[in-house]
Amino acid sequence: MGEKLKKSIYIIPSLFTCGNMACGYLSIFSSINGNFTKAAWLLILSISFDMMDGRIARITKTTSEFGVQLDSLSDLVSFGLAPSVMMYQLVLNTMDKIGVAIAVLFVLCSALRLAKFNVKAQEGVVHKSFMGLPTPASAGLLISFVLSYELFVAGTGQSLTFKTIPVLMKNMPVFFKAMPIVMVVLSLLMVSNIPYLSFKKMDISKPKTFRFLILIVLLIWLVLTFPQNVIFILFALYAISGIFNYMAKYWRIYMKKGDKDGS
Repeated sequence: MGEKLKKSIYIIPSLFTCGNMACGYLSIFSSINGNFTKAAWLLILSISFDMMDGRIARITKTTSEFGVQLDSLSDLVSFGLAPSVMMYQLVLNTMDKIGVAIAVLFVLCSALRLAKFNVKAQEGVVHKSFMGLPTPASAGLLISFVLSYELFVAGTGQSLTFKTIPVLMKNMPVFFKAMPIVMVVLSLLMVSNIPYLSFKKMDISKPKTFRFLILIVLLIWLVLTFPQNVIFILFALYAISGIFNYMAKYWRIYMKKGDKDGS
């Protein structure tokens, strides 16, 4: 009985991982059929499953090599293939071979990012931050853009039931035209060594972290008030944060070097 219970507990995280993959695959079908809003929300559900499977495995102490590999395969489907197909169907299909190349680049960089993460994990290398933009965050920016853009299209000439941020919605056509470049930048960020903040090992007992949790509550309120728009802004800020911190780090090194040379 105890052995059966143990096996059942090991299955639970894998079920969430399979849910991640299933939503990603269903999203591809929705994108092919032109239902981009449904495709995007399915990938939001994939991100939710991806956030839960690892935490459940750590809480139940059921982490395994099988789970790690299955998680990477699921992430490649949900955060590599599915967003690439979605963006190709919505944005890139008018660019002929260049559009195909950008879509393929995104998938390849997603696979390389996941492979690099697995190798580091097997080597026992632990970082306080992610090295390179995580695939869920990269996909999340594209997903949230699609949700906001579809809201913009739906709101043309009619009133919306969702609240929106007027300035952001007004510039949706500009973001649409910039998306091919954004996809290339996201692809390069995934395979870069730029550090990105990880929330996995945050100690909520620390005072600074408690203030951070208050900020999270505020962000949740904003997401509930302006769901599509705020999710897009959050993912965009996260992607930009790594670049900004990386540049700030080397600027500080340059300034210190200048001070030493001048002294």
